Amino acid sequence: MSYQALYRVWRPQQFKDVIGQDAITKTLKNALITGQTSHAYLFTGPRGTGKTSVAKILAKALNCLNLKDGEPDNTCEICQAINDGSLTDVIEIDAASNNGVDEIRDIRDKAKYAPTRARVKVYIIDEVHMLSSGAFNALLKTLEEPPAHVVFILATTEPHKIPATIISRTQRFDFRRITPEDIVKRMRFILDDKKITYDDAALKVIAKAAEGGMRDALSILDQVLSFGDNHVTTEDALDVTGGVTTAVLGKYLAAVLAKDHAQALKMIEDLLAAGKDAGRLIEDLIEYLRDLLVNQQASSLLGDLEKSLLDDQFKILSENFKPAQIYHMIDVLNNTQQQLRMTNHPEIYLEVATVRLSETAAPAAAPVAAEPADTQKLDQLSAKVKQLSDQLKRVEANGGTVPPPTRTRKHVKAKASHVNRKAIYPILGAATKQDLTNLKDVWPDLLGMLSITKRAMMKVSEPVAASPDGVIVSFDYDILVERAMNDAALMTELENGLQKLTGKQPKIVLVQSDVWPTIRKDYIQELKAPATKGKSADTKPKTPPVVNKMTELFGKDAPNVTIKND
Repeated sequence: MSYQALYRVWRPQQFKDVIGQDAITKTLKNALITGQTSHAYLFTGPRGTGKTSVAKILAKALNCLNLKDGEPDNTCEICQAINDGSLTDVIEIDAASNNGVDEIRDIRDKAKYAPTRARVKVYIIDEVHMLSSGAFNALLKTLEEPPAHVVFILATTEPHKIPATIISRTQRFDFRRITPEDIVKRMRFILDDKKITYDDAALKVIAKAAEGGMRDALSILDQVLSFGDNHVTTEDALDVTGGVTTAVLGKYLAAVLAKDHAQALKMIEDLLAAGKDAGRLIEDLIEYLRDLLVNQQASSLLGDLEKSLLDDQFKILSENFKPAQIYHMIDVLNNTQQQLRMTNHPEIYLEVATVRLSETAAPAAAPVAAEPADTQKLDQLSAKVKQLSDQLKRVEANGGTVPPPTRTRKHVKAKASHVNRKAIYPILGAATKQDLTNLKDVWPDLLGMLSITKRAMMKVSEPVAASPDGVIVSFDYDILVERAMNDAALMTELENGLQKLTGKQPKIVLVQSDVWPTIRKDYIQELKAPATKGKSADTKPKTPPVVNKMTELFGKDAPNVTIKND
């Protein structure tokens, strides 16, 4: 026989085998014992929490020949026929592929007939929210006046899509997410039964990645067993789930807290190079920050599973991070999570998020004091003096113009403090609204001509001014402005693309979006200044040149010459 997945082999066969849904199983067992079962049930809840399994167990219990304490015995011919799928009186329907009116009408017509072998005919309709409006209306009639020998069990992950008229005619049971502790306990039982060795921490990693779904947990466990040759280790579990250890997360946030940009960015690069999933990394960071916040405000609310995965670094970070910093960092990560869905190059957004996190984390004290405070301040002042000295030399070398500073990852700044006004002002002087409109019309086509990597970088850009000979493009993040300016191949592709689309090859100047309004305002003020100065210096109106010429030819007092100011 071919190999079967763990979640199929270990699917619950009795109510007592169902994990994490004690209230539901107890209610159903009591109804079976007292004979107070309903004609229609609605099972709702997240995927992998036992909805379909409980529906099958209920179908067996309703027809079991040897029901005991509300539990089917799984040995009678009816139970065995349901288990192997040969009983025609228990019908499973996938509403995702059978969602039309005709399918439901067929069910309604066949429901009138008595069951052939079983006591009750049971219809299990999975993903019932996928039914069309007409199909729901057809089902409603049957639920209003059901035959005595028919029971409907509806299952769905999205109950809000089901009409209220359907819900009101069923007994609704809401399946909750299974706790990580219950998932770990079940996996231990399965592995012990199969005599497979495991690391306890690995099971906790799998339970956390399953997000409350027992089926998902067993599927991940299956992968880990195949990956690790029937031995479950923490490293294998992290590799399969794409997760990161709490130690690595703590080290990363410690670098953020210390504003060590180089270290934090290097860790991001290494994690992505190792194949870690960017989206999962963001989720792990948000959960870690959540644990920090809960530990600060009410440490007793942290579960045993969370506490077992934490280390000494967590305690240090909990003491140094302020709640306001954690709130802001979660917002930054949440926004980054949304941006990752729109790109194939997540490393750019992760690097930007890392810099933004570092800027918001200004610790009252460093997690680890490397030297006395006075020496540290002296080193900081010395570094600042050297930075200012280097900047002055660049200014002098460029004739008084401050060039864009050359920065390594260790000294990335989120704000663009210097802009190339000499290149921007001529474009503004000749810019027109029509040129900008024409450029915006072809901008999507221009991005489509770029390579995938360069297109991902330019997605956060927007043209803000244009003239026949120049274009000003703004970026949301200054780190991308610097990267694009230093990418000669990108600038060449943009200029060549514009030439193909417009027949012109204008000069492209990049600027950060949050400083663009200031540049535009300064330019307008500089234009007004000479005009105002000229009026105050000479208020006497000047005689037009043509009048002077006529006066020279005919004389100022000639009778046929009259000067009028229109």
